[in-house]
Amino acid sequence: MLNNNIALLRPQDRAPLRTPTPPRYRVYTARNWRQMPQAASLSEEQRFAVDVVAAVLPFRVDAYVVDELIDWDRVPDDPLFRLSFPQREMLDPQDFDRIAGILRKPKTNREALQRAVREVRHKLNPHPAGQLELNRPRDENGEVINGLQHKYRETVLFFPKAGQVCHSYCTFCFRWAQFVGDQDLKMAVDDTSRLHGYLARHREVSDLLVTGGDPMVMSTRRLREYLGPLEDPHFDHVQTIRIGSKALSFWPQRFVTDDDADGLLRLFEQLARRGKHIALMAHLNHPNEMRTRIFETAVRRLRDAGVQIRTQAPLLANINDDADAWVRMWRKQVRLGLVPYYMFVERDTGARHYFEVPLHRAWNIYREAISQVSGLARTARGPSMSAGPGKVEIQGVTEINGEKVFVLRFIQGRSADWVQRPFFARYDENASWLDHLQPAFGEDRFFFEDEYAALSRPRHPIELN
Repeated sequence: MLNNNIALLRPQDRAPLRTPTPPRYRVYTARNWRQMPQAASLSEEQRFAVDVVAAVLPFRVDAYVVDELIDWDRVPDDPLFRLSFPQREMLDPQDFDRIAGILRKPKTNREALQRAVREVRHKLNPHPAGQLELNRPRDENGEVINGLQHKYRETVLFFPKAGQVCHSYCTFCFRWAQFVGDQDLKMAVDDTSRLHGYLARHREVSDLLVTGGDPMVMSTRRLREYLGPLEDPHFDHVQTIRIGSKALSFWPQRFVTDDDADGLLRLFEQLARRGKHIALMAHLNHPNEMRTRIFETAVRRLRDAGVQIRTQAPLLANINDDADAWVRMWRKQVRLGLVPYYMFVERDTGARHYFEVPLHRAWNIYREAISQVSGLARTARGPSMSAGPGKVEIQGVTEINGEKVFVLRFIQGRSADWVQRPFFARYDENASWLDHLQPAFGEDRFFFEDEYAALSRPRHPIELN
């Protein structure tokens, strides 16, 4: 358990830090990133490309990522650079040229730029898998609760308003629409009573997933306002509190040297003592994110406070689309006591064309990687598509009665009856998402399609009773 008098860093943990005092958080955005010293290592063409893409997709990177994680001798090929800095290829060439043409003019027409940016963004499928249409629950008066999602019976997603930003933004982020300042695309709630009231009415909910953005940008005081009341016996049915976060690798100081880091760990420890399972759902995309000593210190402190750390990441072309990266990542995670959880297929949103990997190749990478790790790392499920109907796992490629097929199953589904039911799709070497697939064996539809269509009608809002 966490010792309330524990020093923020023990002597053996201080050595790898570059300054004798804890570093303060410093961030670069589209407005000031050229001021960072490393920007000078890029050509003007590369810098302009960052400016163009950052006008459309969100860009934010903290100094820890810039100074500690990116290998600037390998830029632009360094995976952490591609994970953090916009690349020209992330936009369709015509869209890139359109935005670039406006920015190149001696006097930028702000109205024309905003109009062009808005049109490009809306072509990028800002809210995939029916997030706005299907997942938003209603309160006791029938009003939509904008900052909650309830897709699966046991799990509610909560988007706290104060947590709708990240220490650094990932270029592949499927929630990029949360960060571009368009209120029509944003999900968030700041009323704790709406969260607690909904949970109190829905006894079937066992898991609360606090997400964003990144909830770890919030102060401990604010986080306690949301989570503290769940200690009440009235919420005993909420057994697990999950926190989706990238902070462990992009700002591990949150758990070590931040002013309220000790208070945060005491909050987790207190909730764990009251019988809650606290799970940090850590987004780790590449083994290079785990190479600093302060990362390992943060892991140890979280585990000492009773937090279980589970890891997940999408398979990303240009970043981690080789089995060796996953083997190294999973092996180190197990060594540190983390639990590999998911390999996802990159969602059909944002700069998807830059990151997507064909499904057959995704399965081969997963198979090659999982075959090289021990059973403790084979907890990682995948490749999994978080699509509209649910989480669909690619279990393999095989041949049945002379037809080459994908073997698929639901890990989670909008209907509990779909879960674990195998189904088959015709093999397609170009398919990279569920809606690219066609049923095998001459069938017209997949088994779930009619029921999913009924659930998708606007007159049937998701409100599980």
